[in-house]
Amino acid sequence: MSLEKARNYLSKLGLDKNIIEFSISTATVSEAAEALGCSDAMIAKTMAFFVHEEPILIVASGNRKIDNSKFKQVFCTKAKMIPFARLESLIGYSAGGVCPFGINDGVKVYLDVSLKEFDVVYPAAGTSNSAVKLSLQELEKASNYVKYIDVCKPFEN
Repeated sequence: MSLEKARNYLSKLGLDKNIIEFSISTATVSEAAEALGCSDAMIAKTMAFFVHEEPILIVASGNRKIDNSKFKQVFCTKAKMIPFARLESLIGYSAGGVCPFGINDGVKVYLDVSLKEFDVVYPAAGTSNSAVKLSLQELEKASNYVKYIDVCKPFEN
């Protein structure tokens, strides 16, 4: 159902042909990167947060994590992730398949500046075994994003 929801949304933009389905899990950044044969950084991970009780999505490079102080500067509140059990009802997709398109009405999408390092990125396509190959411009269009923000930092080794 979730894959079809993403496919239907992307088809309106002529991007459904870019969806890739796998017989293995792509629910985590490392699983998706391995399945796609790309770096973790090229995975466009979509993270869900509450900001003043409203659900939002932040899409960032797979090799980044939320920097709490940057998040608070941008949103004037602490970073509070939406619990997995509430993702589908609030966002429209379950954990492992959350993507920034075909989402519930009223959910704002922000793109982290970390994505600007790449010409092509791979967000999930609604399920934990799918992805979609998108240029940065296609991601911008498909996500109907509010703006680019700088709220992430690299993972420490």
